[in-house]
Amino acid sequence: MWNKVQKRLDKITPARAIVSYYFLAVSVSVLLLSIPAVFQPGVSISFVDTVFTAVSAVSVTGLAVFDISETYSVFGIFMLMFVLQFGGIGVMTLGTFFWLLLGKKIGLRERRLIMTDHNQANLAGVVNLIKEILTIILLIELIGTLVLGLYFLKYYPTWGEAFLHGLFAAVSATTNGGFDITGASLQPFADDYFVQIINIILITLGAIGFPVLIEVKAYLFPKNNGGNFRFSLFTKLTTVTFAALLFGGTLLILIIESQHYFEGVSWHKSFFYAFFQSASTRSGGLATMDVSEFAVPTLLIMSLLMFIGASPSSVGGGIRTTTFALNILFVYHFAKGNRSIKIFKREIFEEDIIKSLAVTMLAMILCLMSLVILSITEQHHSLLEILFEICSAFGTTGLSMGITPDLSTLGKCIIMALMFIGRIGLISSLFLLGGTEKKAKYHFPKEKVIIG
Repeated sequence: MWNKVQKRLDKITPARAIVSYYFLAVSVSVLLLSIPAVFQPGVSISFVDTVFTAVSAVSVTGLAVFDISETYSVFGIFMLMFVLQFGGIGVMTLGTFFWLLLGKKIGLRERRLIMTDHNQANLAGVVNLIKEILTIILLIELIGTLVLGLYFLKYYPTWGEAFLHGLFAAVSATTNGGFDITGASLQPFADDYFVQIINIILITLGAIGFPVLIEVKAYLFPKNNGGNFRFSLFTKLTTVTFAALLFGGTLLILIIESQHYFEGVSWHKSFFYAFFQSASTRSGGLATMDVSEFAVPTLLIMSLLMFIGASPSSVGGGIRTTTFALNILFVYHFAKGNRSIKIFKREIFEEDIIKSLAVTMLAMILCLMSLVILSITEQHHSLLEILFEICSAFGTTGLSMGITPDLSTLGKCIIMALMFIGRIGLISSLFLLGGTEKKAKYHFPKEKVIIG
């Protein structure tokens, strides 16, 4: 019996297996978040809201239909952090960690699953990759907890309360979870630039991409590279794109809101409002203000930034920074009449350009279809509020204009689907529908068609 089950599992493509594992993670999370001890005395929520919270946590989005601080007990907060770790670090990463603890041999199939989960191009070194990711992320969270926990002693009366808030804030920011236990995100720290800077650093470290962190670690602590270490094209491209989106978003928010929300506000407070909200759109989901008070152009820009999302092989979602970069490079070189794309003394594979265009097109269609459906089911909300919610869900960001608790059951299901797809990635979603990559066995004569 077990052999038959094993054979069937072996026939499942890696992409479909990854989706199955994430569905399993959501199911387990629903059970964990349904334990009576999770809730404060006298508090209960519907099954749909429990599922919504589980999907939001596994996808590290942070959209919530209720106030976490008023609903969950201390035990519930720890359970939520546990689920956030599954979602942020990745199901296959933690699964591999437990396999290694149990002494299980990591075979070819497991390595293919890890490769798919982290968007790796080959099987070489995937187990070491998992070890590196776990070490780096847990170290970041530990340092973040110590720094914020000690600092929060000025805000909370006891060590236990200060370090609970510090631990949750560090985990939520590093995994880009977007949840909070303050009841008002980071709005209580709108004037505390130290807390904001630490959160921006943690959000960035979680969203920049695990390969980037591993390469930076190798650069700072060289071992056997003989002094000839070179950053990969991926690290260069994603870092430049990430920085451009971060500072570009900050500048645009500052310019637009200078005659609106920031009018009469000090320059440093305006800068940190803009800087933090721009950083949060990478996938962080935390906010130091009510974003619904921003002007319409700012909200549209933030929606675009959330749609782009974080970097590949990170804790974030969206179409990813490298996809956006390749789209821009393709348009630029196409306009210049170049048939190949070159950057940082390297040439981009044509296959990667095709993938980036396919991902962007599918994402736009997905979000547009969701917008049409939600505009019908959620008629009591404006189109801008719905668009903002959709981009936040797809980018697994968690920022909201406050409409999440008011969504209908169908609306919540659509947002859950967007969060789930945003987390597993559109490449895995495409292969889920179409199976594995296949080479054509034959070709027909080619013929040009009129474009544009």
